[in-house]
Amino acid sequence: MWTKTALITITSLLLRSRREKKVRANMKIKTSSKSGFTLVEIMIVVAIIGLLAAIAIPNFVRARTTSQQNACINNLRQLDGAIQQYALENKQSAGSTVTLTVIQPYIKLDSTQNIPACPAGGTYAVTTNTNTPTCTVANHALP
Repeated sequence: MWTKTALITITSLLLRSRREKKVRANMKIKTSSKSGFTLVEIMIVVAIIGLLAAIAIPNFVRARTTSQQNACINNLRQLDGAIQQYALENKQSAGSTVTLTVIQPYIKLDSTQNIPACPAGGTYAVTTNTNTPTCTVANHALP
């Protein structure tokens, strides 16, 4: 039935497949049972977080500065309105001097009953009823 060459071929194939299984068994990648992140993965995550922070922090600072400037300009508008109202009610002539204490009843005061302060730490100055109020911080002025 089987010829001698066929039996030799079948036997050599069986032996070869057994040898390949041994080689494959020896070539398996050894894995440890410990799970966790590698140092490279952690470094990549830290680098991404640092990049996002480097982008976001200047924007937060710029937004805070802009909001302080806008709040100060709105305070200056309130002061200017109070000066004009005081001048009209007291029949002041153009160019008469005004102080913060005389216009205090015309301004909405803060919780400590003081005139609102500049959020950036500046101080307000008023001189006459024709001049607009000013702030000591740069770029905080009425347009």
